[in-house]
Amino acid sequence: MNTTPRRTFLPAGLRTPGRWAVLPAAVLAGAVLGGGYGALKTPQYAATSYVIVVPAEKSDPAAALGFAQAYGRVATDIAVTGDAQVWAGVSADTLRGSVQAATSPDAPMISITAKAEKPAKAVSMADGVARALVLNSTHVAGSTGVKVVQFSRATKPVAPVSPSAPLSALVGGCAGGLLGGLALLVRPKRAAARGEARHSRQAAATSAATSSAAVPAPAAAAHQPEAV
Repeated sequence: MNTTPRRTFLPAGLRTPGRWAVLPAAVLAGAVLGGGYGALKTPQYAATSYVIVVPAEKSDPAAALGFAQAYGRVATDIAVTGDAQVWAGVSADTLRGSVQAATSPDAPMISITAKAEKPAKAVSMADGVARALVLNSTHVAGSTGVKVVQFSRATKPVAPVSPSAPLSALVGGCAGGLLGGLALLVRPKRAAARGEARHSRQAAATSAATSSAAVPAPAAAAHQPEAV
């Protein structure tokens, strides 16, 4: 009875102990980079202001929902062309890049969220854009039949919304581990492919040499004396 234990055949790259050091090294490098990014990056604070679109007298209430969607799409443009820059104390590019407006599909309400490095600045930006929407809707209420009113002012945030250093380190470590694992899986396949190609070339060379040796050399013609 054969008692020889069954061997597990693994790729040559995975049987090498040194290759497995790539995985913890990648996790450590990702954690260090992620933690450093989270520690050095300036925290961002977010503040949200809410406005609501209401129909004027003798106007269709359903029109308010449609105008809310429209105002939500052009909120930052209206803020830039209006006085929101003065009220918020920032430039037009900052308003476009730091303010986002979102609408509800079933209510004529618009949320205006602003992000800034300081809580007070985020509040002033969100309220400034909301005030610009209210003022613009008042100017065109005669033609639209709706107007925007302030529903809730932004409150001062107490905690940043940007990821902390520990969270960034965790995300970086996971990303590093994923990349290290992919490297372990890809490199042995490449090494095996190179080994197979080398083996094929050697086999072809050996076959060619064997074939040339098997062909007999032409026999020398026997010397015959010339007839007199």
